Amino acid sequence: MAKVHLWASLRRFADGQEVVEVEAATVGQIMDALEKAHPGLGPAIKAGLSVAVDGEVIANNRAAQVRPDSEVEVFLLQRLKGG
Repeated sequence: MAKVHLWASLRRFADGQEVVEVEAATVGQIMDALEKAHPGLGPAIKAGLSVAVDGEVIANNRAAQVRPDSEVEVFLLQRLKGG
């Protein structure tokens, strides 16, 4: 079970929860499960998020594996924009 940490502005879409848990084996499955459980997160997910799994930032890789044998900490981070 992946524990997903939401930054403050996303918590309102998850009943105020800072941490939600989802069953998933990949980053893509996490995003899909989050959107299914909390549809209000959909626009933020579609706009793009940075994801950190076990301290490693994963960018644009929905196929990245989430290890089932460990307690996975997933942090959704607002994607930085600029130039």
